[in-house]
Amino acid sequence: MPLLYFWRGDNYHRDLDEGVAFHLNQSSQRLHEIERGDSVWAFTRNAGGRYVLAAELVVRAKTRNPAGYPYGPYRVWGDRERSRYFATDEGPDAELLIRGFDLSVGRGVLGHSFQGPGAVRKLSLADHRSLAAFARGLPLEARAHRVDEERLELVVARASPEVITETLYDLGSGMGDDRRRWIVREAVARSRAHVEALRRMYRGRCQLCAWESRTAHAVDVCEGHHLQWLSRGGGDALENMALLCPNHHRLVHALDAPLDFADLAFDLGDRRETLRINEHLRRAA
Repeated sequence: MPLLYFWRGDNYHRDLDEGVAFHLNQSSQRLHEIERGDSVWAFTRNAGGRYVLAAELVVRAKTRNPAGYPYGPYRVWGDRERSRYFATDEGPDAELLIRGFDLSVGRGVLGHSFQGPGAVRKLSLADHRSLAAFARGLPLEARAHRVDEERLELVVARASPEVITETLYDLGSGMGDDRRRWIVREAVARSRAHVEALRRMYRGRCQLCAWESRTAHAVDVCEGHHLQWLSRGGGDALENMALLCPNHHRLVHALDAPLDFADLAFDLGDRRETLRINEHLRRAA
């Protein structure tokens, strides 16, 4: 079941500036009625006042956010190969097309109809096909160009400011200057004390498999993983971190696996792995 969502222009551009993460948060439970592989279409109002298509997220995962999350408890994650963000300033007016759908939006301001419980609307397959045809050939947003996110996050989490800056420009286009500056600033400010606190809390053990190196080798090698990556605007705080062994850390990054706070399990696509030990992360309410 495809969905349609109105993305406020200021929120859309803020997400672009801070780093497109190909996910969407909502307070409406309807967001989680979508199936994997279906599309969430988003439209927005651009600087010229036109209602235009903003994005198509082809859903690969659905997760719950932690209790009290400010942008709502429900989250969907778009497939990074198949999802698209559109250049809104160049897009054609989509208002007549959207008003032609059976959405009961009324004759008032279109965006006002997508508020509260009506923020997310169900689309028929025919409406989805109409949007897909309308989007064919639309210019894409340059700031949402795919970059090597796994490499970027590993560098941000471990390297010096000089190496981070060099890597950011090596990655080329697809990243705005605001995001580059934000990443450098946050990476420099990250605290190694958080990783040490997690190692003390879990006695050096991986939260997923409980493996630890202290007994056999008298060293700590488990690493702090940022659940929302630093390179995508995630905070450097314990509530955004888990302690993972190097193998699980690499696997989670390679699969871009999100943590579902409903059951504290990483969604690995073909299966889920639940945290075996946990003392600091709160489940969804």
